[in-house]
Amino acid sequence: MKVLGKTESVCPICFQEKKINKIDAQLFEEKGKIWMLKRCPTHGSFEEMYFGDEDVYNRWMTHKETGHPVPEIKTSLFNDPPLYEVHVSQPVLTNLMITNRCNVRGADSSLNAWHAGYIYEPSIRQLNELIQQAKGGTPPGSYAIQITGGEPTLRNDLFEILSNAKKIGFSHVQIQTNGITLAEDVEYCQRLKDAGIDTIYMSFDGVTLETNPLISYHKKALENLRNVNLNVVLVPVLIGGKNVHESGKIVRFALDNINVVRGVHFLPLTFCGQITNTNNDERQRQRVDFIQMITGIEQEFAGMISRDDFYPIPIMDPLLQLLEMTTKEPQVRFTAHPCCGGSTFLYMKDGKPLPIARFLNVETILQFINDHKKKKGPMLRLRLLYAFTKSIDSFVEKEKTPHGFDLKQIARETATIGSQYAMREFYHKTLFVGSMWYQDVWNLDIDQLQRCVVHYTTPEGIVPYCSYHGLGYGEKILKKYSISVKEWEEKTGRRLEDDLSKEVS
Repeated sequence: MKVLGKTESVCPICFQEKKINKIDAQLFEEKGKIWMLKRCPTHGSFEEMYFGDEDVYNRWMTHKETGHPVPEIKTSLFNDPPLYEVHVSQPVLTNLMITNRCNVRGADSSLNAWHAGYIYEPSIRQLNELIQQAKGGTPPGSYAIQITGGEPTLRNDLFEILSNAKKIGFSHVQIQTNGITLAEDVEYCQRLKDAGIDTIYMSFDGVTLETNPLISYHKKALENLRNVNLNVVLVPVLIGGKNVHESGKIVRFALDNINVVRGVHFLPLTFCGQITNTNNDERQRQRVDFIQMITGIEQEFAGMISRDDFYPIPIMDPLLQLLEMTTKEPQVRFTAHPCCGGSTFLYMKDGKPLPIARFLNVETILQFINDHKKKKGPMLRLRLLYAFTKSIDSFVEKEKTPHGFDLKQIARETATIGSQYAMREFYHKTLFVGSMWYQDVWNLDIDQLQRCVVHYTTPEGIVPYCSYHGLGYGEKILKKYSISVKEWEEKTGRRLEDDLSKEVS
């Protein structure tokens, strides 16, 4: 056993006893994998998988970045002791939960009205306050907001919510949905397009009926979204023993539908709420590590895609610092912990996927950025563009570069019309394949939590994703600001049963 360093975590048994107890932990390597070992004075020691490949872990950790303090982000709630002093990553994406109602009964989730026994559904006024809260934080604030649930399409005022998010200043607005409403009504898809929504995040747990009971709906939803020219990202929740073996086939499905699918965003099953008490053997069987996901992709594509093509989230941060310096456009800092997840972009070349790292010398570009990002003086933008253009031959392997990719043109447009417009064509020619590896009380690393870049805007303040779900704060917030199902039915004159899709049991 090789000890790699110390960190802090929480005791999972104390958590089950309604206490958040911070305890010491250490990371160690054994047989090529990274593990977390932590010990509670009361409940003993716990060992959990942290990262499944030592070589990838060591490569990713070289890209660790630290952002600026963001005092608006809550480090604790409900009189719990803070787990750390101050958050050090600003929101890259802010979630806004607008309802916990759903049109399928779904999994046994404490955040789902079917199982919780209460309805969480803030008014438009309350939601506007939450949107303002998300936008008004430490500059430059959050640029992207995700409208989530429950099932957001159950709200009749969804289009007003989307419009308000745009008016308040979010440049990127997306909804997370199971896709049923989109499959049933192409006009609804057009209304979303007309409302200015940027992306649909659609649940998509597999390519077979066994792994994805809604597969026929998802295919129909894609057809409708294609017809109205609205982009979608597929969001599979991976569970060991259920669908992790289809990770590669999901990517292939996305490539086959690249004219409407902009990306695949894998999420692992996290052991939150009522499933915190899952026994150790079942938890280990269902736990999915990033490497298990990428192994399925490697097997499906046989050398065309590998784990070496993936880079961690903070790989973008040096580039964004350089853009901010040269364009004077405020940029969001991508300072998530490297182990929060990673991604790649795939081009199609001669009918085969080509990861961007196969023709871009990523490390050479990063070295250029680090050498230049602190320079100052007159005509800085032009001087940097000249230096970049002069070095371009060392950045790109021309014989491998797909047709239509012009790094020099991207740099020129970034300098003249801004990064958002310069990268738009790039995004529409590629498929994003990435992941966010969220935490629970069994594998929580407080250093990682402190750098979380995906947050929730709530009536209790802005809360990191892994606190909202992994530490149970989301459930407590929903309970506090909800009404009973009976009260909601009396108030609205509707029954919760009315929400169920007529075709889905």
